[in-house]
Amino acid sequence: MDDTDRRILRIAQAYPDLPIAELAEKVGLSHTPCWRRMKKLEADGVIGGRALLLDAKLLGLVVNVFANVRLRQHDEETLDALEQAVCLHPEIVESFSMSGTSDYMLRVVSKSIEDYERFLKKVLLHLPGVSSINSSFALKTVKMTTVLPV
Repeated sequence: MDDTDRRILRIAQAYPDLPIAELAEKVGLSHTPCWRRMKKLEADGVIGGRALLLDAKLLGLVVNVFANVRLRQHDEETLDALEQAVCLHPEIVESFSMSGTSDYMLRVVSKSIEDYERFLKKVLLHLPGVSSINSSFALKTVKMTTVLPV
C-alpha cells in the first residue's frame, strides 16, 4: 500500500458516497486507475465493506452498556460457542476478547436500563461458559468514529 492508496482510503472514509470519478479527481488520478486501486483494496480485504451509520439516540437506543464477561473455563469449545452466540444478538454491537480481569467485553445498546436488565437476565447470563458479568453504563459519548488513521 502506497501513499496514493492511503489518500484514497482517507477520502473514501470521509466521503463514502463519493462517486469514483470525484474520488479520482480528489486523489489526483484518472477514473480507471482509481477504480482499479479501490477494487484491489477491496480484494485485499483492506476495504471490508460499506455501512450506513444510524443515530442510535434517534432510534431510541439511548443506553450504552459495557459488559465485562468472565468465563468458567477457557477451552476452545467454550470460547467458540460464546463467540458464535454473541454474534446472534443484534443488541451486542461490539465484542472483544480481552486480556486482564475479564475475558470478553461486549458493548450492548438498549432502550433503557430496564431493557438492559432484562437482556442481561434472559440472554447474557445464559451465554455459553459465563460465570459473571460486570456492567458499566456510559454517561455520554465523547467520541465514536469508524474512521481509521490512515
